[in-house]
This record gives sequence, C-alpha cells and structure tokens, in this order.
Amino acid sequence: MANPPSDVMAKLQALRDSFAAQLPGKIHEVMAVGDTLCGGKSNEAEEGEALKLLHYLAHKLTGSGATFGFNAVSDAARALEIFAKELLDCAVPSSAAQRAQISAYLENLQRAAGQREKKSGANYWQESGAPAPRAPDSNSENRLIYLVEDDPLLAQDLALQLGNFNYTTHVFHSLAEFRQAVRQAIPAALIMDMGLPDGNGADAIMEIQEGRATPLPVIFLSGRGDLGARLAGVRAGGAAYFTKPVDIGAMVDALDTLTAQKAPEPYRILIVDDTPSLARYFALTLQEVGMVTEVVTDPMNIMQALVEFAPELILMDMYMPGCNGLELAMVIRQQEAYVGIPIVFLSAETDLNKQLEAMRQGGDDFLVKPIQPDHLISAVTSRVRRYHILRSFMTRDSLTGLYNHTTTKDLLDNAAGLAQRHNAPLAVAMIDIDHFKSVNDTYGHATGDRVIKSLSRLLQQRLRKTDIIGRYGGEEFAVALIDADAARAESIMNEIRVSFEQIRHRVDDREFNVTFSCGVAVFPPNGSAAEFNEAADKALYEAKRSGRNRVVMGGGE
Repeated sequence: MANPPSDVMAKLQALRDSFAAQLPGKIHEVMAVGDTLCGGKSNEAEEGEALKLLHYLAHKLTGSGATFGFNAVSDAARALEIFAKELLDCAVPSSAAQRAQISAYLENLQRAAGQREKKSGANYWQESGAPAPRAPDSNSENRLIYLVEDDPLLAQDLALQLGNFNYTTHVFHSLAEFRQAVRQAIPAALIMDMGLPDGNGADAIMEIQEGRATPLPVIFLSGRGDLGARLAGVRAGGAAYFTKPVDIGAMVDALDTLTAQKAPEPYRILIVDDTPSLARYFALTLQEVGMVTEVVTDPMNIMQALVEFAPELILMDMYMPGCNGLELAMVIRQQEAYVGIPIVFLSAETDLNKQLEAMRQGGDDFLVKPIQPDHLISAVTSRVRRYHILRSFMTRDSLTGLYNHTTTKDLLDNAAGLAQRHNAPLAVAMIDIDHFKSVNDTYGHATGDRVIKSLSRLLQQRLRKTDIIGRYGGEEFAVALIDADAARAESIMNEIRVSFEQIRHRVDDREFNVTFSCGVAVFPPNGSAAEFNEAADKALYEAKRSGRNRVVMGGGE
C-alpha cells in the first residue's frame, strides 16, 4: 500500500489547511515587525529586540512553510532569516541600505504567501509513492500449543507443567486427531513425538508444512537421543529436540523463543516545539508507525513530561521563547536520570557551526526542517533502538533479563511517587526463594540459576507489561503491581506462588520442587516510598518466620 490510512491522511491535510488559514496572520505579524525596523525610528535597543523577533518569526516560517507545502514561503523566509541573523551578529545599528534590503525580503515573502502549491508534507506518501509505514499488529499473543503424544500420563504432565507458564496445551494422542485440528486452528507452536503408533512424527510434520508460506514452529520429543534421530528432526524443520524425560525449564525456554511476539513495545517520543501545528504533524507521522508521542509546546513544562511520560527519545526544536533548545538540552543532561535519553534537534537552522554546537551541548542528532516523513521515522527509530541496547546493559540483570537492583529501586520510588500524587492504588511484593542455598549446595549453581530463571519467566508471563518486575538481589525479587489493591495483590501473588510450587525442576535423573515466600504492602495514602518498601520487607520476613511458602500482607492495606 502506498498511502497511509485515510483518517491519518485527513488529519495531516487538516493540519495543512489550518496552516494555510493562519498564514495571512503570520505574514502580517512578520510585516509589522519589519515595518518597525524599516521605519528607522527605533533606538538601538529597540532595533535589537525587533531584529531578534524578526529572526525568530522568519525561522519558524522556514520550517513550517515547507513542511505544509508552501515551499516558496519557506524559501523567502529563509532568505529573510539569514539576513536578520547577519545583522544581529554585527551588533551595530542598521544602515538605510540594510533596511531597504529587509523591505525587499518582506515584499518577496508577501508575494510567496499568495502562491498555492500542490506538494505538501501532509501528502508525502500519496505523491512520492513511498511505502507508507504501518502500525504494529495489535493482536493478542498466541499461547496455544499442540502436543502430539500417545502416552496419556506424559501428555497430561507436560500440559500441566506448561500451564504453569501460561501456555494453553491441546493434547492429541494420534496423528489423525492432530491433522484434523491443525486444519481448523493454527497454534503458536507444535510439540511432536517422533514415534507414534499411527505414523512417524517427522513425516507428519513435513506433510503439514508443505505449501505453507510460514512454517509452524516445531519441537520434537523422543526417547532416542542418537544423531540419526536428531538429524531426522532437523530435516523435518524442528527448531528444538528434547529427549524423555523432558527438562520443562529448557522446553519453556524454547517455546518462549519460538512464540515471542514480533511487535515490540511502541517507542515513546517526546516532541518539544513551540509551534503546535508542527508538533502535531511530527506526532501524527510517528504515531502512524506505532510510536507513542507526547507534545510539549512550552519548554518550561518539560520536567513534568520527563517524569510522567518517561520518553525514550526527545525530538526538540532549537529556537523557542523563554528557553532555547541548547539550554534545555544542558538542563536535561545535568540530571543523572536523563543522561542517556537521545536528544534529536529538529530545526530549520542550516548553520553548520550552530548544529555542531547543539551536538556538543548534549544533542545526539540534528535534522533540518523540512524533513520527509520516512527520514524522520528512520532517524528516530535508529536512535531509539540504539538507546534500548545501551539501556539494557545498564538497567537489566544479565541472568534473568529483569530490571537490576538499582533500576528496580528507582522504578519503585517513581511508582510510589505517582501513586501518591494521583491517589492511585499500588502494591509492592518482595519475593524470596525458600531454602535456595540448599538448592545450590545439592544440585549445583547452574541448576540454581535455572530455578531463578524459571521464577523470573513465570513473573513476566503472569504479570502485566505495565507492572514492574526486578531481581532485587540473589534469589530475591521485587514486583510493583500498578493499580492493584490489597485483595487483588494477594490473589495474584498467591496464584503465582502455587504455580511456582508445581514446577518440577530436573537434574540428571532427579526431580525437585521449589517454593517462595512473599511479603506484600499496599501504598498508604500519606506514607513515603521508603516506608512502603520497608512494610513489604517486614511482611516478607514474617512469611519466612511463619513457615515459608506463603504470601503475607504487610502494613498499609
């Protein structure tokens, strides 16, 4: 498809029409300032202020004019902007010849404003033939697994174990049943026994995969572990191969990889531009590819947006009243929490020295207005991806992929602050694996690591994406349940506790189960974040003291 959806096109066209309607007023404002300068009756201080305002207004028209399709206006405004900047840099009163030149630039701008041009940024996809970006698929994650296994007890056990990790498993004891089912519904993955009474599992897989544009992910099971059997699985397109008895932790690892959702979390972009129509245009362009945007048109309001919106990239204009982009970038960079957030300047500024100065003051990229949508999307996407990679090294635990201790603590403090400001419910759970030292001593540290990973995976699959999950240290985890009251928090954590207790961990020919203890505190209306965390810690201690493998509610509920 070459065009974005009609509703987005309509919004973009509405922005252009709005700009066209406002253009006479913008031109009148520029002309009024120019007339003041050209009259030659201002003192030096007044002339300096008028020149600054003229430069600012011309600069804004340079970027917005071309963005909304008025290229002649943009060109005329740029010439006026450059000349005004030269006069400002001279820092001396203007001469009669210079005032006459300003008057000529103003006349050219007024003529250009009367021209109607066809091509516009709003119609870019339609007129350029560029492929329109599409938003990510919003369908819910497919957790359906087909298991083909003729041993009823083994099949039932596997289905129960996978259910602990939020997979829905449909069991088939014959290939005939399986073939009928796969024609009616497509699972997220298949688990196929290699040897079945009514046929060979590998042959059956090759049969159903024939003609499929996208093959179904397949995991093979077998009582054999020799090379010949494994080769048969690989040749049939198997992504993984497990011998019986099955290590459920390793199988869930494989399923998680095979069934992972392709669409990532939407990028969060903060747009800081004092021209509302331009800010809205950039927001619509980025929203069309699934990004989430927040617009700030007054740079003095940016601090609240940084805290509450938590952007992954800041798209910022260079010239704004009250606080320019360079100053704002320096303020942001002086705060440790925001040092790593990419700042991309978006401005009509073409002076290379100014652009380099912007980069020195904390900018990561400099884009010149007007900018085509695909260029803007590409620049933002590449910067956010790099930010994600760097941030993961600094904020994530290497074993589990959860937030590390420092990041978890910061996020819990932020969540408590938001809950207090908005008078919203919030629950924090502190979790500790019971007798974990015994697990390491008996089965080895590698097995202990697998137990930790299994709990981290369980938490990720059972909790919402909006909740906070972190590895607080060793075998201890911290969870923040957003908008959860005491009853809901206790119910959720008990469900996870029961599921974790039912998971069987396997080492060689030995199996064992592990439990955890949990303390939960619900955020008190007037308590501090420190008191909140302390209440959860005390509740965890009480859960340990009173026998372990239980959830205890702390103070504040």
